[in-house]
Amino acid sequence: MHYRQLGGSGLHVSLLGLGTNSFGKRADQAASTRILHYALDQGINFIDTANIYAGTESERIIGEALRGKRQQVVLATKAGLVSGSGPNERGSSRYHLQQELEQSLRRLQTDYVDLYQIHTFDPNTRLEETLRTLDDLISSGKVRYIGASNYAAWELMKALGISEQRGYERYVSTQTSYSLADRTPERELVPVCADQGVGIIPYFPLAGGILSGKYGSGEAVPAASRAETDPSFSRFLEPRYLQLGQQLALQAAAQQQSSSSLALAWLMRRPAVSTVIVGATSVEQLEDNIRSVALAADDTMDSLWTALDELSEPFIYGKPFAEYRLP
Repeated sequence: MHYRQLGGSGLHVSLLGLGTNSFGKRADQAASTRILHYALDQGINFIDTANIYAGTESERIIGEALRGKRQQVVLATKAGLVSGSGPNERGSSRYHLQQELEQSLRRLQTDYVDLYQIHTFDPNTRLEETLRTLDDLISSGKVRYIGASNYAAWELMKALGISEQRGYERYVSTQTSYSLADRTPERELVPVCADQGVGIIPYFPLAGGILSGKYGSGEAVPAASRAETDPSFSRFLEPRYLQLGQQLALQAAAQQQSSSSLALAWLMRRPAVSTVIVGATSVEQLEDNIRSVALAADDTMDSLWTALDELSEPFIYGKPFAEYRLP
């Protein structure tokens, strides 16, 4: 496994991270535990979850699976999206963040998280309140580093400016949808992160599985795929994405690689990317994805990376593949 610094911080994270959105949903507790333990055995140390994944099951399962192994991981969770029907069960107010962190710590069976991330920008809470709260959480020892998620470039830059002005701890990372099927971050977010020393953590690196080669041009949905288990995912199955997946599959076949490992390796080589989080519903799926780490380090394949750049260039423009904002 290869490791990189998370942005400008001194924290080192595995180049491939484990996303756990499927834990407790598309992967039951037994399968999730096997996946997590296999990831640790392979040197993956970055484990990413959130307070709302699978209700709250993802955090609970991780807490159980990490008994006796907590010191091996960089554990990241999030808060800020809607977690309930109450008026304060959303956003990044001091009230909500402190409440959600305590609940996450109980479920994760730990007294601190390594990276606490604001799940999305909150237009109804002043950034000063959010950043002061996060600074206090670091001072309390319950949080070690802080990150953003689903922030526009201007929102992130504003937050960094406030932290600089007020002397608060600053965001060391940001999560965003980023893949061959979504290069929109390259317009503004990537330059900001490269300039400011903020590590990018792409989510949906395989465009929800579209870049894995599992979706053909027909209407049939693969068994056990995200589109089958989450019917709302069908909104992403646009012809242009499916066509990109098919073109990638041809490139992968020519290189005797899987589509997934090729797509992940391309992303690992992009500027400012610290770690790429990928989900899994089986050990075999994760095993294939891990091959991307060695592939990303191969400097003899420049022509391939150039071909993928050209293939995906249209996806720099237009709307993001996915973004999550407060209603």
